[in-house]
Amino acid sequence: MADKIFKRKIYNKMLAWKKDFAGKTALLIEGARRIGKSTITEEFARNEYENYLIIDFANAPRTVIDLFDDISDLQYFFISLQSLTGISLKPGKSVIIFDEVQFCPKARQAIKFLVKDGRFHYIETGSLISIKKNIKEILIPSEEQRLNMYPFDFEEFLWAIGKEPTFGLIRYSYEHLKPLGDAVNREMMKLFRLYILVGGMPQAINAYLEAADFAVIDAVKRNILHLYMDDLRRIDPTGRASTIFQSIPAELSRNTNRYMVGSVIPNARLARLGELFRDIDDSRTVNFAFQSNDPGVGFALHAGYDFFKMYLADTGLFVTLAFMDTDYFNNTIYAKLLSDKLPADLGYVYENVVAQLLRTAGHSLYYYTFKEQPEGVERPRNYKIDFLIARNDKICPIEVKSSGYKSHKSLDEFQRKFSSRIYRRYLLYTKDLRKEEDIICLPVYMTGLL
Repeated sequence: MADKIFKRKIYNKMLAWKKDFAGKTALLIEGARRIGKSTITEEFARNEYENYLIIDFANAPRTVIDLFDDISDLQYFFISLQSLTGISLKPGKSVIIFDEVQFCPKARQAIKFLVKDGRFHYIETGSLISIKKNIKEILIPSEEQRLNMYPFDFEEFLWAIGKEPTFGLIRYSYEHLKPLGDAVNREMMKLFRLYILVGGMPQAINAYLEAADFAVIDAVKRNILHLYMDDLRRIDPTGRASTIFQSIPAELSRNTNRYMVGSVIPNARLARLGELFRDIDDSRTVNFAFQSNDPGVGFALHAGYDFFKMYLADTGLFVTLAFMDTDYFNNTIYAKLLSDKLPADLGYVYENVVAQLLRTAGHSLYYYTFKEQPEGVERPRNYKIDFLIARNDKICPIEVKSSGYKSHKSLDEFQRKFSSRIYRRYLLYTKDLRKEEDIICLPVYMTGLL
């Protein structure tokens, strides 16, 4: 069976670009490999244009690639391009897709002149777009409008598995602060745990729909992880980048306040690996969360960029990577999550999925750590706000629990310290929505609505 074409939220953003900016800019869709960039772009071209031409630079003929060496004569360029591909384009009614454009930097540079020419619309897709070798000696066009594409969020996942109306109920509960009831919440948490295990990669979701076998799904995810690690080895032949990537679950499980480079690569210092971490970030396979030194609106102004945590961009891949050295049948996260018995030492799975959903919803990721000495306690205690988001001119601290446990000491101490800055406090956990004074306790599957 062929892979299914899934409904994605980015499609509406592409429509907005076509309406307001096509002809003035090219659209660049950037994201990790295997998240469906090429599929959604071709579907968009098929639906929204009379015809289209795709150049896949990962395997395009040399004769096509060589056309971009000299585009001074655009009439000759377009005649040659149509002749070599066998596709006749219609001015004003056709779109040209540069798929995996990072493999042909000159094609990306040509966008400036192609857009100015105005005959056709242009969409580029790519991963590892900003890696140094992919932009070396070219002029990055200013005529690009970028869209970041992410793995499926929970709502998209529900669409994919045939439960599209379900999220409407979740949204209503969130917007009206109305509990769903324990029975409904349990059903929603079952679906959310399924989302965590399958993940948001189209191939994994397709495997679930076809086989409904976690062993098959896990094999698909392992193949994607191997692809990512091969990419990182090409970026960094020393193997440090792939080692850093593989260590993410282990580092989160240590429950430290930051990623400890020295514990992963002996004697390594962050100052010497700055470019390597930027390349890992450019792969779009991970999400970085930076420590806020002074939590307030304008997080980036007070971020400690030497203090950060890393999460996988897709939690389904995270679950597989955590047990990459064993086979599927020894992956205890599957069994524990399916039975709703995830122990505290695996709570970082929920932290990863919250990071994923906040990032997909458009939030940059920041956290805050601090020490306070509560009254009656002999020594200062360490507290951590897992995530911070902005609301107008205020901030919202977020604490994540992997269970229904309602304790929120970090939120309470943060309130005492920064009460004038806070709009609302959130506790994300596994139970039904409830309000406790000014704290909104939300079931974790509502994260994407924040």
